[in-house]
Amino acid sequence: QKGNPPTERKIQRLFRNPEVARLIKRCNDFGAGGVSVAIGELADGLHINLDKVTKKYAGLDGTELAISESQERMAVCIASGDWDKFSAFADKENLEATVVATVTEEPRLVMSWRGDKIVDISRRFLDTNGVAQHAKAVVQAVTGDSVFDKVPDAVTEAPDLHGAWLANLGRLNVCSEKGLSERFDSTIGRATVQMPFGGRTQLTPAQGMVAQIPVLHGHTDAASLMAHGYNPDVACWSPFHGAMYAVTQSLVKAVALGADPDTLRLTLQEYFQSMKAPSDWGLPVAALLGANLVLEKMEVPAVGGKDSMSGTFNDELNVPPTLVSFAVNVIDGRKTVTSEFKQAGDKVVFLSTPLLEGAILDFDALRRNLRTVHQLMLDGRIRAAAAVEEGGIAADITKMTLGNTLGFSFIKPFPHTESLFSLQPGGLLLEVAANADTDAMFGGLDHLVLGYVTEKPEIRLNDTAWTNAELTEAWTKPLDKVFPAKAPVADTPSDLQDMPLYHQELPLTAPFSLAVPKVFIPVFPGQNCEYDSARAFEKAGAATDTFVVRNLTPKAIEETIEAMVKGIRDAQIIMLPGGFSAGDEPDGSGKFIATMFRNPRIAEAVNDLLQNRDGLMLGICNGFQALIKLGLVPYGEIRPLEADSPTLTFNTIGRHVSQMVYTRIVSNKSPWLSLVEPGDVHAIAVSHGEGRFYAPADTIRKLFRNGQVATQYVDLDGKPAMDSPFNPNGSLYAVEGITSPDGRVLGKMGHSERYIPGLMQNIYGEKDQHLFEAGVQYFK
Repeated sequence: QKGNPPTERKIQRLFRNPEVARLIKRCNDFGAGGVSVAIGELADGLHINLDKVTKKYAGLDGTELAISESQERMAVCIASGDWDKFSAFADKENLEATVVATVTEEPRLVMSWRGDKIVDISRRFLDTNGVAQHAKAVVQAVTGDSVFDKVPDAVTEAPDLHGAWLANLGRLNVCSEKGLSERFDSTIGRATVQMPFGGRTQLTPAQGMVAQIPVLHGHTDAASLMAHGYNPDVACWSPFHGAMYAVTQSLVKAVALGADPDTLRLTLQEYFQSMKAPSDWGLPVAALLGANLVLEKMEVPAVGGKDSMSGTFNDELNVPPTLVSFAVNVIDGRKTVTSEFKQAGDKVVFLSTPLLEGAILDFDALRRNLRTVHQLMLDGRIRAAAAVEEGGIAADITKMTLGNTLGFSFIKPFPHTESLFSLQPGGLLLEVAANADTDAMFGGLDHLVLGYVTEKPEIRLNDTAWTNAELTEAWTKPLDKVFPAKAPVADTPSDLQDMPLYHQELPLTAPFSLAVPKVFIPVFPGQNCEYDSARAFEKAGAATDTFVVRNLTPKAIEETIEAMVKGIRDAQIIMLPGGFSAGDEPDGSGKFIATMFRNPRIAEAVNDLLQNRDGLMLGICNGFQALIKLGLVPYGEIRPLEADSPTLTFNTIGRHVSQMVYTRIVSNKSPWLSLVEPGDVHAIAVSHGEGRFYAPADTIRKLFRNGQVATQYVDLDGKPAMDSPFNPNGSLYAVEGITSPDGRVLGKMGHSERYIPGLMQNIYGEKDQHLFEAGVQYFK
């Protein structure tokens, strides 16, 4: 099966409408089991007409239709009298809605296909879940030494401590996964409290997810939090201890992020080999017993989960016993704690949890530890926190130093260096102030001051030292060929490497005043930034008109053109939001948007707005791609493109990139940039696969001279950057955004709309470009 993200996005929009939500009595997604389950679970009595089910692929017979999965579809049960209203809402969102079944009085599941009844089963029988089955489970005794005390082979085989530390960082379950993480959009929704990687260098990984609760209107500081736990080495040694460790690890990581240990909840995901013998059944039984031990001792409930017993390939290859624990909570996002070290001179404390007989954690001690840490966090006394993960204290200390290019010095002499590489279940690393009284803070708890954060970017242990550069290399290199984090660097003419800034003394303003300018935001299939864009404009004082483009029928297209012309003529600003129009397949990149805007009636309305009504236009990411394909940037009008016209093409790294970048204001010629100064640097989110700006050198020189290069990617020193990760897509001349000749049309790749105060707390620097306030101010 192949999903359809643009359609899934439309369904999200539909379900987010409160009027629609009130019409839906029950709903189900088309997951495993397809029609039979998605619709079959909605009511006791159902008659399903399979001939009415819209087909994703031609040629499906009745059985295939009945069980076919289709991730971009939803089954909803509504009152028959609400059908016209519901179908109108669906059509408005460019969705196809079809009546395929009716609820019946008789409690039977009936399916018909081509006039024949092919399924007719009583609900009473279905509710029995088939014949009851029983299996004998034999839980094997745990053998071998405890893996909790084991020092990894890569460490013991190294010639010395220096090599052991680097070898530990290079292990596959320890090394950086940044190149993989950046393939997924981490800032969509304008809610990300902690970025996946933090610090000025964005190299310290967050240990979980913290994101504000999404609300359509207003603001909330409430944030959802999730952290997971699992270690395959522990699970293979003992499924019981593997599950105990997984649940414990998820709880400790969640508390390190700021969760209250007494209000955490869990969801457990299990995946085991095919069950054939009693010893096979013993694996999930042992795992569930281990998980249940933690639930009982910590008084934390599991509120859901999912399991699969199909992890065997060709009767030979089995998955390791897998129980992954996810700890979830709701917190005040302002109270979250990030894991990168903050300040030289601070102390770092290791808070440990003792192991009792049988390698069972002392859960009473663990509860005391977690409650103490949480209260210290609420009091603002913990500056950074991290649960000890795979790789031990050595790996965690390293990762905590890299984000802000700080160092760490262990107390000297430091005995038992081998303990720095073991798992330390339940362990926490905590950064506290240099003058903190750690005995008073952690009195009665098993704690140890490991050492101090240093200004010099190196880690020092007894007489051995590691530089930040070699630590970064060892940690990031192992997966670089599979998930690259850096791209080739393009050559840049010397005169374009650091062009002068462009200053305009008086900002351009509209020749008339408006109390509340109106913004027209068309939403094309596949775009996903319309909510964020609308909220940014509304917060700045504008009114927004969000319009979903409908293209399922010729009639819908004609109605869309008429509505877009009217929307543009009623507005003073056009906003083209980001996303992936037409799913970026094949080679989408704004072409669908540009094609629609080249319609003569729409093009005339746009040109009238810009040339006769002194309006503004903004395109971000996917919207920038459309602006550049239309010629609106850099030419200021919809026109045919020329051979030397700028364009946006595939990132040189060869993949999607989602991260924070630093951009410098190059010119304040545009009214969109009237509230910032040339030279100002901002941390901005990017998320795109085709953002590489390309144009001939002479064209770029003209844009710089005319003040049309609005923003450039820069490094940590504020200098234009040609290399990744500072220049995330390989843009020539580090160009991130350009404008029309008069500056009233701005296109840029960075998502300025995705920031509000309280977000991206592990990213440093100014994040607000005041872009939307400036657009509104233009009309004042």
